[in-house]
Amino acid sequence: MDSNLKIMDMAGASPEHSTVVVNFVSAIRKQLRNSTCFVYSDNVQYKFHDEEGKLQTVIPDASINCRVKSRRGNSFIDSPRFVMEVLSPSTEKYDRGDKMDLYRKQEIEEYWIVDWRSRSVEIYELDYEEDEPKYYLWDTITESNKEKLKIIHFPNIKITWEELFEEIE
Repeated sequence: MDSNLKIMDMAGASPEHSTVVVNFVSAIRKQLRNSTCFVYSDNVQYKFHDEEGKLQTVIPDASINCRVKSRRGNSFIDSPRFVMEVLSPSTEKYDRGDKMDLYRKQEIEEYWIVDWRSRSVEIYELDYEEDEPKYYLWDTITESNKEKLKIIHFPNIKITWEELFEEIE
Protein backbone atom coordinates (compact mmCIF):
# COMPACT_ATOMS: atom_id res chain seq x y z
CA MET A 1 0.00 0.00 0.00
CA ASP A 2 1.51 3.34 -0.97
CA SER A 3 0.55 6.94 -0.29
CA ASN A 4 -2.11 6.73 -3.00
CA LEU A 5 -5.46 5.70 -1.62
CA LYS A 6 -5.93 1.98 -2.09
CA ILE A 7 -9.38 0.58 -1.49
CA MET A 8 -9.55 -3.05 -0.51
CA ASP A 9 -12.77 -5.06 -0.51
CA MET A 10 -12.67 -6.68 2.91
CA ALA A 11 -15.46 -7.97 5.06
CA GLY A 12 -15.70 -6.60 8.58
CA ALA A 13 -13.93 -8.49 11.30
CA SER A 14 -15.72 -11.46 12.77
CA PRO A 15 -16.92 -11.27 16.38
CA GLU A 16 -14.21 -13.81 17.29
CA HIS A 17 -11.51 -11.63 15.69
CA SER A 18 -12.71 -8.60 17.64
CA THR A 19 -12.99 -10.61 20.86
CA VAL A 20 -9.32 -11.62 20.68
CA VAL A 21 -8.28 -7.98 20.17
CA VAL A 22 -10.46 -6.79 23.07
CA ASN A 23 -9.19 -9.61 25.31
CA PHE A 24 -5.58 -8.68 24.60
CA VAL A 25 -6.04 -4.94 25.14
CA SER A 26 -8.08 -5.53 28.33
CA ALA A 27 -5.45 -7.83 29.84
CA ILE A 28 -2.54 -5.53 29.03
CA ARG A 29 -3.98 -2.06 29.66
CA LYS A 30 -3.98 -2.08 33.45
CA GLN A 31 -0.52 -3.60 33.58
CA LEU A 32 0.90 -0.66 31.63
CA ARG A 33 -0.65 1.92 33.94
CA ASN A 34 1.94 4.38 35.29
CA SER A 35 4.42 3.52 32.53
CA THR A 36 5.43 5.37 29.39
CA CYS A 37 3.88 2.67 27.19
CA PHE A 38 0.29 2.29 26.02
CA VAL A 39 -1.63 -0.55 24.42
CA TYR A 40 -3.89 0.31 21.48
CA SER A 41 -6.55 -1.57 19.62
CA ASP A 42 -7.22 -1.59 15.91
CA ASN A 43 -8.21 2.03 15.40
CA VAL A 44 -4.70 3.49 15.67
CA GLN A 45 -2.68 3.98 12.53
CA TYR A 46 1.06 4.15 12.00
CA LYS A 47 2.72 5.89 9.07
CA PHE A 48 6.13 4.72 7.91
CA HIS A 49 8.34 5.47 4.95
CA ASP A 50 9.41 2.40 3.01
CA GLU A 51 12.82 1.91 1.41
CA GLU A 52 11.74 3.92 -1.65
CA GLY A 53 10.54 6.78 0.55
CA LYS A 54 6.84 6.09 -0.07
CA LEU A 55 4.53 6.67 2.84
CA GLN A 56 2.94 3.46 4.12
CA THR A 57 -0.04 3.42 6.49
CA VAL A 58 -0.88 0.38 8.61
CA ILE A 59 -3.47 -0.26 11.27
CA PRO A 60 -2.44 -3.20 13.46
CA ASP A 61 -5.06 -5.15 15.38
CA ALA A 62 -3.18 -4.31 18.60
CA SER A 63 0.06 -2.55 19.40
CA ILE A 64 2.17 -1.50 22.35
CA ASN A 65 3.74 1.89 21.79
CA CYS A 66 6.26 3.55 24.09
CA ARG A 67 6.82 6.57 21.81
CA VAL A 68 3.40 8.14 22.02
CA LYS A 69 4.66 11.70 21.57
CA SER A 70 5.67 10.93 17.97
CA ARG A 71 2.23 11.67 16.67
CA ARG A 72 0.74 13.77 13.90
CA GLY A 73 -3.02 14.07 14.23
CA ASN A 74 -4.47 10.58 14.54
CA SER A 75 -1.34 8.81 13.30
CA PHE A 76 1.86 7.76 14.98
CA ILE A 77 4.97 8.39 12.92
CA ASP A 78 7.28 6.14 14.90
CA SER A 79 7.18 2.39 15.35
CA PRO A 80 5.52 0.59 18.23
CA ARG A 81 7.58 -2.02 20.07
CA PHE A 82 4.96 -4.76 19.74
CA VAL A 83 2.33 -5.57 17.14
CA MET A 84 -0.36 -8.26 17.08
CA GLU A 85 -2.40 -9.25 14.05
CA VAL A 86 -5.40 -11.55 14.30
CA LEU A 87 -5.84 -13.59 11.13
CA SER A 88 -8.93 -13.39 8.97
CA PRO A 89 -9.39 -15.20 5.66
CA SER A 90 -9.31 -11.86 3.82
CA THR A 91 -6.13 -10.56 5.54
CA GLU A 92 -4.00 -13.63 6.27
CA LYS A 93 -1.81 -13.34 3.17
CA TYR A 94 -1.21 -9.62 3.79
CA ASP A 95 -0.54 -10.14 7.54
CA ARG A 96 2.02 -12.87 6.80
CA GLY A 97 3.54 -11.10 3.79
CA ASP A 98 3.68 -7.38 3.02
CA LYS A 99 2.55 -6.23 6.46
CA MET A 100 5.02 -8.47 8.29
CA ASP A 101 7.77 -7.27 5.95
CA LEU A 102 6.92 -3.63 6.64
CA TYR A 103 6.98 -4.27 10.41
CA ARG A 104 10.36 -6.00 10.03
CA LYS A 105 11.82 -3.09 8.09
CA GLN A 106 10.53 -0.69 10.77
CA GLU A 107 12.34 -2.86 13.32
CA ILE A 108 9.29 -3.61 15.44
CA GLU A 109 10.75 -5.85 18.13
CA GLU A 110 7.98 -8.40 18.46
CA TYR A 111 5.19 -9.55 16.15
CA TRP A 112 2.37 -11.91 17.07
CA ILE A 113 0.16 -13.62 14.52
CA VAL A 114 -2.94 -14.96 16.27
CA ASP A 115 -5.27 -17.48 14.65
CA TRP A 116 -8.47 -17.69 16.67
CA ARG A 117 -9.72 -20.59 14.55
CA SER A 118 -6.85 -22.89 15.57
CA ARG A 119 -6.28 -21.01 18.84
CA SER A 120 -2.63 -20.51 18.14
CA VAL A 121 -0.15 -17.67 18.54
CA GLU A 122 3.00 -17.39 16.46
CA ILE A 123 5.53 -15.22 18.28
CA TYR A 124 8.19 -13.61 16.10
CA GLU A 125 11.19 -11.81 17.52
CA LEU A 126 13.31 -9.31 15.63
CA ASP A 127 17.01 -9.91 15.35
CA TYR A 128 19.66 -9.03 12.81
CA GLU A 129 21.51 -10.96 10.17
CA GLU A 130 24.46 -8.99 8.81
CA ASP A 131 22.86 -5.72 10.02
CA GLU A 132 19.57 -6.58 8.25
CA PRO A 133 16.50 -6.87 10.50
CA LYS A 134 14.89 -10.29 10.33
CA TYR A 135 12.01 -11.99 12.14
CA TYR A 136 12.63 -15.36 13.73
CA LEU A 137 9.84 -17.61 14.93
CA TRP A 138 10.39 -17.78 18.70
CA ASP A 139 7.56 -20.27 19.24
CA THR A 140 4.06 -21.27 18.23
CA ILE A 141 1.77 -21.40 21.23
CA THR A 142 -1.23 -23.71 21.33
CA GLU A 143 -3.25 -25.25 24.11
CA SER A 144 -0.62 -27.97 24.51
CA ASN A 145 2.16 -25.49 25.46
CA LYS A 146 0.01 -22.56 26.62
CA GLU A 147 2.16 -21.93 29.70
CA LYS A 148 4.85 -20.54 27.35
CA LEU A 149 2.68 -17.62 26.18
CA LYS A 150 4.43 -14.37 26.99
CA ILE A 151 5.33 -11.04 25.52
CA ILE A 152 9.08 -11.43 25.13
CA HIS A 153 9.97 -7.73 25.19
CA PHE A 154 7.69 -6.92 28.11
CA PRO A 155 8.56 -9.68 30.59
CA ASN A 156 6.63 -8.10 33.48
CA ILE A 157 3.37 -8.06 31.55
CA LYS A 158 1.36 -11.24 31.76
CA ILE A 159 -1.40 -12.64 29.57
CA THR A 160 -2.57 -16.21 29.63
CA TRP A 161 -3.72 -18.30 26.72
CA GLU A 162 -7.13 -18.56 28.45
CA GLU A 163 -7.41 -14.76 28.71
CA LEU A 164 -6.50 -14.28 25.05
CA PHE A 165 -9.06 -16.81 23.78
CA GLU A 166 -11.75 -16.18 26.40
CA GLU A 167 -15.30 -16.42 24.97
CA ILE A 168 -14.07 -17.97 21.72
CA GLU A 169 -16.22 -21.02 21.02
